[in-house]
Amino acid sequence: MTYQETTDWLFAQLPNYQLQGSRAIFKNLNNISRFCDYLNQPQSSFPLIHVAGTNGKGSTSHMISSILQTAGFRVGLYTSPHLKDFRERIKINGTPISENEVVEFVETNLDYIKGQQLSFFELTVAMAFVYFAKHHVDIAVIEVGLGGRLDATNVIHPILSVITNIGLDHTSLLGNTLKEIALEKAGIIKPNIPVVIGEYTTETKAVFQNQAEKMNAKILFASEQDIPFYDCDLKGSYQRFNVKTAAAAINELKRLQWEVPEKAMVEGFKKVVSTTQFSGRWQQLSQNPYVYCDVAHNVDGMRVLFEQVKNMSFTHLLVVFGVMKDKDLDGIVSLLPTDASYFCCNADNQRALSSDQLSTYLQERGLEAHSCGSVRAALESAQKVANTDDLILICGSNFVVAEII
Repeated sequence: MTYQETTDWLFAQLPNYQLQGSRAIFKNLNNISRFCDYLNQPQSSFPLIHVAGTNGKGSTSHMISSILQTAGFRVGLYTSPHLKDFRERIKINGTPISENEVVEFVETNLDYIKGQQLSFFELTVAMAFVYFAKHHVDIAVIEVGLGGRLDATNVIHPILSVITNIGLDHTSLLGNTLKEIALEKAGIIKPNIPVVIGEYTTETKAVFQNQAEKMNAKILFASEQDIPFYDCDLKGSYQRFNVKTAAAAINELKRLQWEVPEKAMVEGFKKVVSTTQFSGRWQQLSQNPYVYCDVAHNVDGMRVLFEQVKNMSFTHLLVVFGVMKDKDLDGIVSLLPTDASYFCCNADNQRALSSDQLSTYLQERGLEAHSCGSVRAALESAQKVANTDDLILICGSNFVVAEII
């Protein structure tokens, strides 16, 4: 198969959460464990850092990777979902896996993949492990897909675990309270392996402390550490929390005898985008008018996004807005500025809420909303009426942003 045929087959044949939602989630680690056995446990051949959290885990993973790359290490990075190309999920020092290696992995293991009914995510996780092992990375940063305890990435035995924060997202799968969700995220804490916690509440802190005690794991709270300010090229104001979490993680690596000079910390934070090819987080796409995009897609993410918007200088806000059906629409819409114009869209994804439904929902709550159909049509509609001193913001879903950048 060609690369395009291979990825088309993967998306069409394998259970895929990005397209199907909770129906594609398997409730245990049996599949991925068996597949790793079949592949001779590739994830055991290099050190790993495991990163979980409701929001910020992607940014934090890329920050850690950038710092380690700047320090001279060969760093594998596994993240999800991708925005434009499947290969974004699996990188070494910022370079995505080659098309040929994607095809080779699938063709080599095709009979097993078909016979064991692997999910799309399980296959990509295993592919990353094999790729990193084959190319002899010094260390790999592995981002959790969803939750933690039962996420396919949780077959690894890392040298460090990181949990960025806890928010109410994927409640149908992870629980309806912060405590329940924290328990799922805390499932990545391993026996005798240190864990760094980013943001927390009194409720979630107790969950993390209890789990760490059970596992005899050293626990560090980034907000309680004496960490200097680091300038970062990820410019969203919310990134200050992720910077502190990433810095605390690197400091713990230093205590584990990893040599990361302070200069690598400073430079690594300054060039996360260029070093790791990261995108979609408070990313400026153009000016006159300013156009920004951000993949915020849940209540906590949207809250900090619109706090960022308040710091901007503009005359009128125009929002290209689309969401998935399984999100807390009430909670998200309660955060939307009432004086903005909304250009509602639906990404090319079967989980997307239709632009007609979304615009009607917003109109019923007193917001100026227009149904535009596609993401591209929504952006073009916003650009037609925007003045040069206005701000256009594209947000609500990874899939909405993916169709623009």
